[in-house]
Amino acid sequence: MKKATTGAKVAVGAGIAALAAFAAAGYFLYGKDGAKNRKKVRGWMLKAKGEVLEGVEKMKDVSEADYKLIVDKVGAKYKAVKNIDPAEVEAMVRELHGHWKNIKKTISPAPKKKVAKKASKKKVA
Repeated sequence: MKKATTGAKVAVGAGIAALAAFAAAGYFLYGKDGAKNRKKVRGWMLKAKGEVLEGVEKMKDVSEADYKLIVDKVGAKYKAVKNIDPAEVEAMVRELHGHWKNIKKTISPAPKKKVAKKASKKKVA
């Protein structure tokens, strides 16, 4: 059995992170409340969510804590902007935090299958 090279591991991690990012965006815009979300999205929200997606794409492994940290950092940046209502930013942060369960379902790896070991041949004397 060949061991995976570091490059292959990074590629797999990057692929999973990209999948998580697209899952988050897709769920937000086209999920259960997608129509409602598309109506209320403002320009700064799209930019903020894009920044969250970029942060997730850069991650090797996507974890809930790391995802929420990225969301919080982006939220803090937009709360500091004068013409953006901090309450709207806080609502967006809460909403993005709530998407984690759906994102996790999308990026969870398939369960590993058990591989049967080959029976060894006995020498007949």
